[in-house]
Amino acid sequence: MTLPSGVGAGFAAHGVGGATDLPIPFIYAMVGASWALTISFAVLALAWKTPRFADEPAVDAVPARRPWLAVVGLVLTAWGLTALYGGPSDASNGGLQALYILVWVGLVPLALLAGHVWRDLSPWRTLTGQGLWTYPERLGYWPAAAGLFAFVWLELASPDPGDVGAVRIWVALYVVAMLAGGIAFGPRWFDRADPFDVYSALVARMSPIARGGRRSRNPLRGLTTIPVAPGLVAVIAVLLGSTAYDSFAASPFWQGKDISDVEAAAALLGFCLVVGVLFVAAAMATGGVGREERRALPGLLAHSLVPIVVGYVFAHYLTYLVEKGQSALFALLDPLGRGWTPLGSADPSYFLSEHTSTLAALKVTFVVAGHVVAVIAAHDKALALLPRAHRLSGQLAMLVLMVVYTFTGLYLLFSV
Repeated sequence: MTLPSGVGAGFAAHGVGGATDLPIPFIYAMVGASWALTISFAVLALAWKTPRFADEPAVDAVPARRPWLAVVGLVLTAWGLTALYGGPSDASNGGLQALYILVWVGLVPLALLAGHVWRDLSPWRTLTGQGLWTYPERLGYWPAAAGLFAFVWLELASPDPGDVGAVRIWVALYVVAMLAGGIAFGPRWFDRADPFDVYSALVARMSPIARGGRRSRNPLRGLTTIPVAPGLVAVIAVLLGSTAYDSFAASPFWQGKDISDVEAAAALLGFCLVVGVLFVAAAMATGGVGREERRALPGLLAHSLVPIVVGYVFAHYLTYLVEKGQSALFALLDPLGRGWTPLGSADPSYFLSEHTSTLAALKVTFVVAGHVVAVIAAHDKALALLPRAHRLSGQLAMLVLMVVYTFTGLYLLFSV
């Protein structure tokens, strides 16, 4: 099948081709932003006056890992590493494509549909024990934030994201860090330091499937169970800021400039810092609470950003996952690049890219839906945290910030 016009642009980004959707028509962007504004203010002014989702216990207790999934995880990891280190040294490498597409983007729908199965699949958890020492809780999620930034730098701002040699080095360092940390600190290391494990765990709190797959739950209740620890805001800021940077880097403004590697890395870091700093400022912009309570508010409200992250990931990477993901699967069936075609010749479908109006509508829907769920989550939590006299005024700064996030997300998608 011939690749539709516009889908092949930006092949250098992401190592195997960037986010290549056609831009959202102006009318879709404006209508979506208007919906976001209207629904946000309606929720703030008219919604429930007492918290409904904040009574879910925020505990870390989880069911035992499922052994059969642990075996599946070991097999899939061995296959992917074989492809990465034994396959061709170009963009056709199945391990390279699997990392950028199936792992990084695919873990979001996986976690939404099946819960935190990454915990069961993790080969590093399987290969390590209970740990020799207790994990220093003061580190919180900061190691995961650093690991996430290292990955998005590799994917979006490194000199050559498609350099198989560089990806092999990054993966080797990641594997060593995970095994060493797991041996040293046990399962808590993965709960706080494994970038992919932490990412999956955050998204899985929105899944209707409770942990262990034993019961269903309201996703809004699940969000409130995200454990608060140092570095949580930084993790979410990296996830949201890097996606925004990816859209910005594909814009004509950025593409028309001669950007150095240092400038690209600085811009990526800047996007993440702006997202995080603005959120902290908005969360703390309330009266009626003491200094310590005010400082705790960003962490306690951080879960409300997860729906925005998920919505923007789907809006930005849907075609990337569905269309380029097909090529990744075919590449994995030939891990050593020997020309194997067990399922016949690769003939990916480009249905989404061929139906641009449908795709644009989906993009706007994902962004607006993520925004609305985020506002509901933040509103409900604020009712539980803020004094009665400040429940309305204390939410205004957060509402404005989320509207800004939505407008910015739609604008970046529109401008690509």
